Amino acid sequence: VHLVESGGGLVQAGGSLTLSCATSGRTFSRLSMGWFRQAPGKEQEFVAAITWSSGSTYYADSVKGRFTISRDNDKNTMSLQMKSLRNDDTAVYYCAASEWTYGSSRSADYDYWGPGTQVTVSS
Repeated sequence: VHLVESGGGLVQAGGSLTLSCATSGRTFSRLSMGWFRQAPGKEQEFVAAITWSSGSTYYADSVKGRFTISRDNDKNTMSLQMKSLRNDDTAVYYCAASEWTYGSSRSADYDYWGPGTQVTVSS
């Protein structure tokens, strides 16, 4: 499975940004997908996850109500809509895919990873 993120960039605090993850090489509709992020000097953390059927979504408390994860199984893409961005949302964001788990918040449960895209929120 090949994953590539896009949509990162520089945005002012309070603004919005939408990240996309394009996949190839595997039946996308059977993969559970997730977003993680890593800020400078910090450990990687879970952001959001969505099951293969899009029936269930999961969010970290820090982004709940501000971020929305979605997927389009026809286009083999996943998105993360981010609103009300804060300085502490600054990080490299990674999309990940899991063949065997559903909606996990553990990075170890994901089998495939994209290279990441930088999101910088300025004051």
